[in-house]
Amino acid sequence: MTSTDTTGQDSPHYVRLVIELIAEITDEGALKAAALEQVSADEYLDDEERAQSVEAIEVDPSGSLAHFIDPVELLGDVPGVELASATWESAKTDFDPESDEWDEYAVEEAAE
Repeated sequence: MTSTDTTGQDSPHYVRLVIELIAEITDEGALKAAALEQVSADEYLDDEERAQSVEAIEVDPSGSLAHFIDPVELLGDVPGVELASATWESAKTDFDPESDEWDEYAVEEAAE
């Protein structure tokens, strides 16, 4: 099916959007404190979820960043689109901006 085909126009169309971000944590203490504050103020978390979030932040502060990711915000103002499902995670990674492994253009060119 191409984008010009009209068959099944009334049926839902789902798109998987994959985004990869590399963020440099420049102040782990500030990020951790902000994440703990975010979790504390989150009215949608029940006590068990809140405790699990706090524990995760204490164990691995790099996971703190996940508490600031909001997929609803990413798609909130896009007309004709409704968020159907979202998952995300954050994890420490080895990153060398000089390495070809991290050159997004090299990966794109290799795929062509």
